[in-house]
Amino acid sequence: MNGYTCFAVECIYSFFNLTHEERKQLLPSGKQAIFDNRVGWAKTYFKKADLLESTKWGYFKITQKGKKVLNDNSIQEIDAKFLKQFPEFIDFTNNTKKQHNHLLSSESDQQLEEIEDNETPQEQLGKIYLKIREELKKELLENIKQYSPNFFEKLVIDLLIAMGYGGSRKEAGEAVGQVNDGGIDGIIKEDRLGLDIIYIQAKRWENTVGRPEIQKFAGALLGKQAKQGIFITTSNFSKEAIEYITMIDSEIILIDGERLSALLIDYNVGVSLVESYAIKKIDNDYFTE
Repeated sequence: MNGYTCFAVECIYSFFNLTHEERKQLLPSGKQAIFDNRVGWAKTYFKKADLLESTKWGYFKITQKGKKVLNDNSIQEIDAKFLKQFPEFIDFTNNTKKQHNHLLSSESDQQLEEIEDNETPQEQLGKIYLKIREELKKELLENIKQYSPNFFEKLVIDLLIAMGYGGSRKEAGEAVGQVNDGGIDGIIKEDRLGLDIIYIQAKRWENTVGRPEIQKFAGALLGKQAKQGIFITTSNFSKEAIEYITMIDSEIILIDGERLSALLIDYNVGVSLVESYAIKKIDNDYFTE
């Protein structure tokens, strides 16, 4: 957390008159304060219920709907059950459930809760992990879009190196962002030995990337007598753009914002480890005589 999020935590600490010991109580992993964790999730829930809104990275403010709730003296407690009266919050909770094929659809929140009660702890933990991951992916994209194109190019370099491309960090840094030649933003080695190279286009965009942009990139590859390219964007690709790459000889990999954020998480670029759980089972091979 940063900016006004941290300021809010400090205000809540003071409001509840928490002792130093209470403030420092940690989650079972021992890597994050319980109170900080709960405030962070409360902010997420309020945003999903449209009671808070982000103004820029690390800053948020109460919405008109939030003010109306705050001024309602009949409300004694605001928790997840209370937030279920808001369609936006229901959509948020239901969207996570719909992502899992093994979860049956139901007619009401009560039925969904009954299904969850019948699941094993491992299944519940897996769903919680996916929910946290989806929120992190969204936050990553929001953060990236608020930085400059030069920062985005650096981020692309760091990701590709983490994935095993690019030779040395210095070589990759000199290549990407320096070419800007006919639809090509940079060049990076396919492996550390430099046996082949890959051409890169990096677009920090809000709008959908259409077929014309991909055609331009494919034409640039043809002009370089190259057959491999990666087109990375913070937005998404049109259906026509996706279909186009299946019709040409060049091998072009399209990485949209959602896949980009997933790769950043998988390869630990721009994120840091907060919790780590290992799920273990009996080793049947060990227990033999």
